Amino acid sequence: MAFILDTIIAHKHRELAIKQQAFPLAVLQQIPAFKRTCFSLKQALLRPFSSGIIAEHKRKSPSKGYFASTRTLEQIVTGYAQHGAAALSILTDMTFFGGSGEDLMMARAQVSIPLLRKDFIIDPYQVYEAKALGADVILLIAECLDKKTIQSLSALAHELGLEVLMEVHSREQLDKWCADVDLIGINNRDLRTFEVDLNRSFELVQCAPPGTPVIAESGIHDPQIIASLRQAGCKGFLIGERFMHQPDPVQAFQSFILQLQQTATHA
Repeated sequence: MAFILDTIIAHKHRELAIKQQAFPLAVLQQIPAFKRTCFSLKQALLRPFSSGIIAEHKRKSPSKGYFASTRTLEQIVTGYAQHGAAALSILTDMTFFGGSGEDLMMARAQVSIPLLRKDFIIDPYQVYEAKALGADVILLIAECLDKKTIQSLSALAHELGLEVLMEVHSREQLDKWCADVDLIGINNRDLRTFEVDLNRSFELVQCAPPGTPVIAESGIHDPQIIASLRQAGCKGFLIGERFMHQPDPVQAFQSFILQLQQTATHA
């Protein structure tokens, strides 16, 4: 598991070659979703009384296998949106996370809140693909991209009307930030070892570029932690396994939101 990220990126290069041949850019640009106006994740997180929660849909993880949800994707994303999610994150990687572009398209058809395409983006083709699938935001993982690539992919995303979330898990990776990056995600899970350390968000939020909203990602299981992360400066909270591990993710999400509201009331 120590080098899972390297394995994923190597596979992504092979996957790209197949996709580009099957669905050239000219085909992607004819998909109706390519012409839609995107929702803003940044605005959704900064809106007064926003829950700040980006609820994630994923079917499995490399470390834990498939999740035993009894709900369909449509039921899950609709339930998340109805019960107060500020946005949704949709895994589209098939091989390692069980997701697909179809998952993102189905989610887009169900909800009118921002959608983050959660994948390992390394090439401009995937940015065009994200727009065609109905995403509003793309994820750029600093661990596997150099600053020049982040700059070029971010600029392209903006040309297409997409926002950019740059994910980091070290102070050094924050140096890859550029002006076209709209949001910073601090991943508490080390992508090379999959170990989780919540202190990472508390430490790195203090180092984030001024004016760039920060999202804490992974390992958030307690609503009280969100209150502490908010106080530290985080505006968003990406949560997936906390809900997807349950047979009914929507019920788990609704319960979490109620606890979060009670925590805020007693703060």
